[in-house]
Amino acid sequence: MPTYTVHAPPPRKAEATSAPERFVFVRDGFHVWAFLLTPFWLLRYRLWLAFVLYLLVSVALGFALRAVGADATVQFFAGLLVSLLIGFEAASIRRWKLTRRGWTMLGFVVGEDIEMAERLFFAAWTERAAPAPPRPVAPVPRVPSPDVIGLFPQAGSPR
Repeated sequence: MPTYTVHAPPPRKAEATSAPERFVFVRDGFHVWAFLLTPFWLLRYRLWLAFVLYLLVSVALGFALRAVGADATVQFFAGLLVSLLIGFEAASIRRWKLTRRGWTMLGFVVGEDIEMAERLFFAAWTERAAPAPPRPVAPVPRVPSPDVIGLFPQAGSPR
């Protein structure tokens, strides 16, 4: 089952805490669309710095492979490996961006899909926020039983 990390944005000026509607769930694992359509996936999530680095690495890799005299097949597989790396690290890149912008990671949740993960997270989150049931103020006195259980008799009984 997929694992999701939950991130809360920094509170706005009028808010004391972040609104739960603004929380972001980031699925951990391999992202197929980040592998297949790397530049478009980076732009879709507004990962501008990662997009620029991807372009620089791709162009530098292309020039370096041409300078060495590598054929088109080697250049294709080198680009494929860069995209494969992005596919594996896509969630880490998104979490890095959120951390840089001041978002805090609240925890993680395991669910079949994002909707189930949201339900499970918010159910546990509201349960933690609910007040605890009242506890007894004084400890309950222990009444000694007449039967002896175990190897040690009760205090004050004859041997």
